[in-house]
Amino acid sequence: MSGKTCSSNSVIQAQKLVDQLRVEADMERMKISLTAADLVRYCQEQRRHDPLLAGIAASSNPFKDKKSCVLL
Repeated sequence: MSGKTCSSNSVIQAQKLVDQLRVEADMERMKISLTAADLVRYCQEQRRHDPLLAGIAASSNPFKDKKSCVLL
């Protein structure tokens, strides 16, 4: 009984793998040179909205401390 269960699990896993490989084989592929150029263009267009590049205004920074530390 255990041998049949193990064998059927192997068949199920193999079928899932075959199905996944078929899905991946049917995907439309693009050349990396076209994709990289498109990614660079997108990054350049969005750089003014990127807080890591443009920074965050102190007035709108949600992480800035609201109060200063006062020692008595």
